[in-house]
Amino acid sequence: MGRTLNDVLQLCKDNDIKIVDFKLTDIDGRWRHLSIPVERLTENTMKYGIGFDGSNYGYAPVESSDMVFIPVLDSAVIDQFAQVPTLSMIGDVMVIARPENYPFDQYPRNVAKRACEYMRELGIADEMIIGPEYEFYIFDDVRFSTDPHSSGFEIDARQAQWNGFAENNNKGYILRNKEGYHSCLPMDINNDLRSRMCLCMEDWGVKVKYHHHEVGGCGQQEIEVELGEMTKLADATMTTKYIIKNLAASEGMTATLMPKPVAGAAGSGMHVHMLLMKDGKPVFFDENGYAQLSETALYFIGGLLKHAASICAITNPSTNSYKRLIPGFEAPVTIGYAMANRSAVVRIPAYAKAPEDKRFELRNPDATCNPYYAYAAILMAGLDGVINKIDPHAQGWGPFDFNLYDLPDEEKAKLGGLPASLGEALDALEADHEYLTRGGVFPERLLEVFIRRCRKADEAVARMPHPAEFSMYYDL
Repeated sequence: MGRTLNDVLQLCKDNDIKIVDFKLTDIDGRWRHLSIPVERLTENTMKYGIGFDGSNYGYAPVESSDMVFIPVLDSAVIDQFAQVPTLSMIGDVMVIARPENYPFDQYPRNVAKRACEYMRELGIADEMIIGPEYEFYIFDDVRFSTDPHSSGFEIDARQAQWNGFAENNNKGYILRNKEGYHSCLPMDINNDLRSRMCLCMEDWGVKVKYHHHEVGGCGQQEIEVELGEMTKLADATMTTKYIIKNLAASEGMTATLMPKPVAGAAGSGMHVHMLLMKDGKPVFFDENGYAQLSETALYFIGGLLKHAASICAITNPSTNSYKRLIPGFEAPVTIGYAMANRSAVVRIPAYAKAPEDKRFELRNPDATCNPYYAYAAILMAGLDGVINKIDPHAQGWGPFDFNLYDLPDEEKAKLGGLPASLGEALDALEADHEYLTRGGVFPERLLEVFIRRCRKADEAVARMPHPAEFSMYYDL
């Protein structure tokens, strides 16, 4: 059984909680929050919710922009980043209406929940199980400016190769570019901070699989979590990003999950492992199938690959995303699938052999996405593949059991690739989104405003003079 209001109030009493903080997700995937004194948390809060103006969160207007936030009691956790004793909760958003409130169909958590309901209605599976991998950088300092007369950025990491002659460096224990993978102490100077992040995640109910230093020598990290139900893992993704950023800040450092903060260094993705379960049994396992995958699993892959370009607009919604999706950095650029091949968009881990573990991962997503929308879009694309029996092998998408980066350009052109820019991804989403709107999962008005917001950001970056342009063209 889940927590009751009395359970939460007792938790507040036992920990001398003064403030209850409600965290809501906006259209871009950022947490916003509002707080109440603990005495205001009552049965009426659970029945009538906390009112707010949804138009300020980026969503398309509805007949009334007045929303109510209904807390999810099971999400209650002590927020150690607040100085005043504070209990944190996420929740669901409803539209105020008569005779009854109804779920706001654009709210990210409601979209994810509806995608799972649609999957169950189809009878394909009961649960979508996922496991994201969080890659990020920890820097000692970051500065940036986008003023009309001054544009640029500067970052620093004590362990970076460029600090070999700097004062207060690592006493010779620096990490060379692209040589950070699984580096050990004393080079791995953020090991303890990463451990504290993982322990904090466990306190917040996010189960950690492992953590380590990643390839990027100037401070790239990875934390991988255990598999879990899709909506709960979307909640966990928001929690993880909050913990990573706040704990780094509390240590006088800064953390970013942006895909490509350092030119020429490894980019940060958010690979998503996935499998389906029905009646407690794995849907994706077949001992005699390719890589022990079932026909349903291959059809699911077919859906992901068919819609790969349009999915990118949701799983990689930033201009910076496409500075990561380039050859040579273990990021996929060619549409295809294979076993244990990191150059493929869909990779089947060779180590996942047990029937209940049989899965594959989508390697293009990054953490600039709104996780609720991204995971829902991934599910909807896969379901489309199952419904229409899209065979990835028959479509010429693999399996490619060789390094796709080594293919000649003319062969790569035959396969097709991921979008090279946010604009291309948005074009693909405009042309290919019917699979997302089925079952009322993604409202058309949500996609319209999402595309409009992303295009505005894309155009703003495209119109801004770049520091590299001064280097290349100033003297012409």
